[in-house]
Amino acid sequence: MAKQGDRSNEITPAAEFEPVYQRISAILTQARGRVWQAVNTAMVAAYWEIGRTIVEEEQRGESRAAYGTSLLAQLSRRLMDEFGKGFDRTNLQQMRNFYLAYPNCDALRHELSWTHYRLLLRVENTDARGFYAAEAVNARWSTRELDRQINSLLFERLALSRDKAGVLALAQQGHEIQQASDLIKDPYVLEFTGLPQSERLLESDLEQALIDKLQHFLLELGKGFAFMGRQQRVTLDSQHFFIDLVFYNRLTRCFVLIDLKIGRLTDADIGQMQMYVNYYQRELTSTDENPPLGIVLCTDKSEAVVRYTLPEGNTQIFASR
Repeated sequence: MAKQGDRSNEITPAAEFEPVYQRISAILTQARGRVWQAVNTAMVAAYWEIGRTIVEEEQRGESRAAYGTSLLAQLSRRLMDEFGKGFDRTNLQQMRNFYLAYPNCDALRHELSWTHYRLLLRVENTDARGFYAAEAVNARWSTRELDRQINSLLFERLALSRDKAGVLALAQQGHEIQQASDLIKDPYVLEFTGLPQSERLLESDLEQALIDKLQHFLLELGKGFAFMGRQQRVTLDSQHFFIDLVFYNRLTRCFVLIDLKIGRLTDADIGQMQMYVNYYQRELTSTDENPPLGIVLCTDKSEAVVRYTLPEGNTQIFASR
């Protein structure tokens, strides 16, 4: 029987309990995040130091190649006995390569894990490696997303439309959106849909697959995209037209309209997108927003058809494979 005045068994009303619980939960979550970040940073620094130690020791030998092979083999045996299989010869070689790729420890990013860096070491081009590292930090890519973007050659696709200065900026800063055309890639890589290569593929199948994998599609589109809707109806003089996908980009403050075309792009496809863009600009775009963009995603296209169908100086309509 509880003593008089003992309120330890009383239940706190939900309205009072929930805010206290949420604050304590947030404190613990933040603390765990800081612990994980500290452990991750310490491990990356340790692997860098191991790599430096191996390289410096190799450089003291007269026959570096042979000595290096022997050194790694001996180290791996001893270290695995004491610290486990994470220090096998392959991993020690990666630590060695890690130091060679990043000789300045101040250039390491604490936001990136060892797994991030292992993926980055696969990228031989130093400009591309710098780009993927910057984007992984800026866009908070998981290791899985970093792996996909490397495999889809994102840097190479973006670099195609840039001069040397633009490529250097990509390598140092990542993908920055300064004008509408910076949003566009050619080609887009949509392997995550799981659709087979087939001439009989329907546009509706592709649209449904993109909706099913919307998170992946948003990542492929790039930064700042928000999904607005599919099959958006435009009615002109009692004729109905349907835009396959509509997005909004918060960085450029404009609507982005996407039409899907299976097969070779035609001038009619471009003309239809021009109509959609004109409608959105005149009817739905506010005075404080930028003009809408239209992207026709197609299986194949003729650059000449695109060039001569669109007006000179076009900055709103794009065709990408």
